[in-house]
Amino acid sequence: MNNHSFGCDFGSYHLKIYHKDTDAYLTQHNMVAIQDKKGMLAYGDEAYAMYEKAPSNIQVTSPMSYGNLASISHMQTFLKLLLESNTKGQLKGADYFVALPTDMQERIFTTLIQDSTMKPKGVYLVDKPVAAGLGLGINVKEAQGVMIVDIGAETTEISVLSLGGIVISRLIQNGGRSIDDAIQSAIRKEFNFFIGSKTAEAIKKGLACAIEPDGSSMQICGRNMVVGLPQMMEITSEFVYEAIKEQLGIIMDAVKTILERTPPELGVDIIQNGIYLTGGSARIRNLDQLLQQKSGIRVTVDEEPEMSVAKGLARVMVDRDFRSLAFVTKEQKYE
Repeated sequence: MNNHSFGCDFGSYHLKIYHKDTDAYLTQHNMVAIQDKKGMLAYGDEAYAMYEKAPSNIQVTSPMSYGNLASISHMQTFLKLLLESNTKGQLKGADYFVALPTDMQERIFTTLIQDSTMKPKGVYLVDKPVAAGLGLGINVKEAQGVMIVDIGAETTEISVLSLGGIVISRLIQNGGRSIDDAIQSAIRKEFNFFIGSKTAEAIKKGLACAIEPDGSSMQICGRNMVVGLPQMMEITSEFVYEAIKEQLGIIMDAVKTILERTPPELGVDIIQNGIYLTGGSARIRNLDQLLQQKSGIRVTVDEEPEMSVAKGLARVMVDRDFRSLAFVTKEQKYE
């Protein structure tokens, strides 16, 4: 008898899966490589290694786009192959707990798994901000206001939680990749120098500071658009700071807007408890300090911000006290 249970966080950049039976996490880049618009050549980290390097007959793309599924069939195949290669036993009859982003229709992820060849026993949804709160070690079922700012690859989700639910939430189309794009655009405009998105991401990880750039620099490779040849050049943290300032400002303004709309009693709780910053892009240096400056409220960042949602799903699956936070769609109830 199959007793597998999986917790799935379908991020635009990484797919994170918690396997209850082994108490282990599996993380892969959320990318697939499709050859000749037909068969899946590679998936996960292997597909990401091909990104921006593949010939024209191989399309390397993400099945997720800005918090939504771009291709259900590609994600179904990717998920099945990934679980089969990392899990012993059959997948048929397994339970799936899925983090549901704000503004995402409930039935989409349910359809993704139920209509696949994996034949699940059950598909349970957990609101993504609620899962993030649990992953941060917060008892989200208590009558207290908790603000979660989840800065992901393509979106930022800002939510206020209380009594196990979402009181107010907003999803904006700005995240790590918009910051990468800002770096690419600034370098192209200032130096007539073209770099790929992987290089822009490396610059962000190496040099990006939300406040007070530290004077560091790094050598990057790209194409000189004047002569058309590949070259090396040096980029400084000061340049990167100016390039990403506007994007960070958009996120800060969105947080302030949610704070302004938060009911006063919950606002008092947030002032006392602070704001919790999570998501992979929360690793940008001093981002917590910038948010604290703009909001006037203490900010806490998790040690592994990109794993908060997956850890929260694990708590729902393991701890009976939080199982009630998982729900099914109306269509499932009446089947």
